[in-house]
This record gives sequence, structure tokens and C-alpha cells, in this order.
Amino acid sequence: MATKATAAEIEAALKDLPGWESEDDGIAKSFEFKDFKQAWAFMEKVAKAADAMDHHPEWTNVYNKVLIRLSTHDAGGITSRDFKLAKEIEAAL
Repeated sequence: MATKATAAEIEAALKDLPGWESEDDGIAKSFEFKDFKQAWAFMEKVAKAADAMDHHPEWTNVYNKVLIRLSTHDAGGITSRDFKLAKEIEAAL
């Protein structure tokens, strides 16, 4: 099981993840695309990466907007797994 990150670790990791913010026990970012097709294509890429990591996001999609929230529920908060998936998500753009 991954270890819950400290406040200092979270702050340091978020410096390498522009637009991601810490909120309660997770990190989140909103993405906006040209249209629904582009948003859906992005979600498909993220789904493949998340499934390969066995670490699945909480997310919502409304037309061209996708909100993604990451948290490691087993650890009760943010862990290195969340930062790793956030980097994969950024690579999917």
C-alpha cells in the first residue's frame, strides 16, 4: 500500500503539475477541449493509463469539459500513485 504524502511532499509534487490543485484528500484539475469528441478521446487515453496502473480517477464530463480528481482511498489521501497518474494524464493531452 502506498504511503500518504505529507503537506511538503504534496506542495513539491504539484510544482511539476501545472494546474493541479490540492483539495481535501485529493488533487484535481479541470480540462477544456474544443468539443465533446476531443474530451472523449482524452478520457479514453486516461482510462487506458489508469487501468494499466490499477488506479482509477474520479471524474466528470460535461460536453467539452473534464474534471479529474485523484486520491488513494486505501491510504486515506494523496500518495505517489496520484502524482504518477497525474503525469500520465498530462502526457495524454
